[in-house]
Amino acid sequence: MNPYVYGYVRVSTQQQDLIRQLDLLKNYKCTEILTEKISGTKLDRPELNRLKDKVRSGDTLIVESFSRLGRSTKDLIELVEYFENKEVKLISLKESFDTNTPQGKLMLTVFQAFSQFERDLIAQRTKEGLESARARGRKGGRPTVKEKHIEKALNLYDSKQYSISEIVEMTGISQATLYRYIRKRGSNEEITRGTDVDKTAVIRLLLRIENNNKFVRGKGKVRQSVEQHLRSYYKLEVMTSGEYVIYVSYRTLEELEETVDEIIREIADEADLKNCFIEADAHCDELGLHW
Repeated sequence: MNPYVYGYVRVSTQQQDLIRQLDLLKNYKCTEILTEKISGTKLDRPELNRLKDKVRSGDTLIVESFSRLGRSTKDLIELVEYFENKEVKLISLKESFDTNTPQGKLMLTVFQAFSQFERDLIAQRTKEGLESARARGRKGGRPTVKEKHIEKALNLYDSKQYSISEIVEMTGISQATLYRYIRKRGSNEEITRGTDVDKTAVIRLLLRIENNNKFVRGKGKVRQSVEQHLRSYYKLEVMTSGEYVIYVSYRTLEELEETVDEIIREIADEADLKNCFIEADAHCDELGLHW
């Protein structure tokens, strides 16, 4: 199969016109041009995500300028690295950037150096933070919920004499944790009491996992562990690499926000335990919530 040539064209608003960028790309006989009218500040850019899944080794990607591709310098460096790792040739017309030329390779080396420098800084800050916490008597990792507290909470729940909020107050565990253990136990009872009805929120999660430095590898295992953990408690759909849909039951918006916050914290703790870090972006379109 011959390599494909892809074009990517983006403007920030629906009112802006794509024609100028499309005209520039016409000279390059693109196999397909993906267009997008969305702000570059948005983490979730559907057509860019689709492009990342489409490209294969040997393909070429052409953009009018780097500003059309990356939403920030950090984002741009990560995208350039992504396509380089997939052995995709990248061409930016405005910057005369071509990863196959000596100049392009030099710029790519600079991008990679900045990217590694940032990872090293993150690793250093993480190490300093952990050392500082240990000096104050704190231990890293996810706080362990005592089994006796879980057992007490489940017994109180089974008695049907107390509300969820009362059980939380008596045992000290969070609502989200209690709900998870109820689901894990396989209870078919309603989680909520009275006239309240359990609702389900569709949460879209974009998750990036990276190693703290080039000498440590483990992000693949972290992602596997995260997916296994989420499947233990929630219905989970894997859309693309790094993009998930999680179905979360809730009774109030406050409870939903607490649950999603806890999900993100647990993912971050799981990554930290394996010397990795995460960037997570979660949102529920139907409720207008963003984490």
